[in-house]
Amino acid sequence: MITKPQLIHILSTTESAHVERTTSTDNMDKFCQAICAFSNDVSGSGKNGYLIIGAHDNGGLSGLKVDDQLLLKISNIRTDGNILPQPVMNVEKFIFDDGDVLVAEVQPSEFPPVRYRGRIWVRVGPRKSVATEAEEKILTERRLSNIHTFDAMPCLGTTTNDLDVKLIEKEYLPKAVAEDVLTEDKRGIEEQLASLGFYDLRYNCPTNGAIVLFGRNPERYLHGSYIQYVRFKGKDRAGDIINEHKFAGNLCRVLPKIDTFIETSIAQKRPIPVSVLREETFSKYPYWATRELLMNAIMHRDYETNAPVQFYEYDDRIEIQNPGGLYGKVTPDNFPNVSDYRNPFIAEAMKVLGYVNRFSRGVYRVQKELMENGNGKAVFDFSLVTAFKVIENISEKYLEEGFGAETTQEKPKKSPRKAQEKPKKSPRKIEEEIVMIMESNPQVTRKELAKKLDRTEDSIRYYLRKLTKAGIIEHEGPTKSGKWVIKR
Repeated sequence: MITKPQLIHILSTTESAHVERTTSTDNMDKFCQAICAFSNDVSGSGKNGYLIIGAHDNGGLSGLKVDDQLLLKISNIRTDGNILPQPVMNVEKFIFDDGDVLVAEVQPSEFPPVRYRGRIWVRVGPRKSVATEAEEKILTERRLSNIHTFDAMPCLGTTTNDLDVKLIEKEYLPKAVAEDVLTEDKRGIEEQLASLGFYDLRYNCPTNGAIVLFGRNPERYLHGSYIQYVRFKGKDRAGDIINEHKFAGNLCRVLPKIDTFIETSIAQKRPIPVSVLREETFSKYPYWATRELLMNAIMHRDYETNAPVQFYEYDDRIEIQNPGGLYGKVTPDNFPNVSDYRNPFIAEAMKVLGYVNRFSRGVYRVQKELMENGNGKAVFDFSLVTAFKVIENISEKYLEEGFGAETTQEKPKKSPRKAQEKPKKSPRKIEEEIVMIMESNPQVTRKELAKKLDRTEDSIRYYLRKLTKAGIIEHEGPTKSGKWVIKR
């Protein structure tokens, strides 16, 4: 970090490609643009950049008093996910007789181009602006020379034909790149993807990260790139398998399915009476916490292995295990206070797609939500070395008042009339079950659906018409020998 004598020297000089001074304390766009530009270091000097808050253009101090709130606001820029890839920066307060100075010291990124809300900011001398096409190309080539992670390496033998280009253009690019920048971008898809870290122009092929995120068949090249869900009866793997599902395909399509599956099938909710007039709703496993743990497993896993992410549910707990132990700077002693990224480009894409909200904060919120829901804290197992496991216990509050339907206690016998009653399901739940069955068996018939879901064929016909009209499914081929295609 910069020292006080060094800061005094910087204040006595003019602004440059590595120094920006400001008296503003609330112009977050200006701060983020400066940090983004310093991260890109378009000149290739390798020098750190300095955002100095509390100083005039001539170097004189403004009399600012730096409080904890301002320190926290500037420090949070690193992890709020608006600048991607994450900037490497330190924030320090300096006290002078004429006022305080807050300095954000920013290191050049190893993975440029860096974007702030979809725009690449650079500095040429004291000038700050959005990068030109030529400047963006320089930054892209620099990243290729600095490749260290597997997701940034070329997936040799692949072409853009192995990617779902329409999905990229419709779902990803509008979220990753600012609308006006994307409208003016007339480059081919290869160069567009290269600027985002998903195409290697040297080998003329997509990267491993692109195949994982947008590939038509990721398992063809990365054999373990799927998520395996299994519901065991009992408390270990010796029990019978009640349900299983393989979430296969590119992450851009798989993540929404996993999100829905956790919300509808895992995070089951029950009202628990807490007084005569009041009830509280508790989940078997809280939706957000479970989703966060599984998304972290997908984001941080080792994609070089043939093993999938394991998402196993037992009577009393959920276990999530991903191939690849703790990575980089992270150790059992500093987890979760220190973070590092095995797959920085996949992590960035998951943030863009909305499946990661903020970096480095998820575990704390997970533990809080689990405690409030009665699950107790998640248990992280670092002993497996080549794998990472987290255990989430079932909510004790969910099991109160006889609501725990899966406990080993003997259930009271139902009267003959009640035994014939079917549990009611919401229309949305029925539609989701239909789509999930079609994903595993595209040739499924209406009669088979009725049998699997224990409903009448007329009821199934109604839901099929509804899903078709909504554009979620489509039937291809003859009525009796065709197949269902999931459109979403």
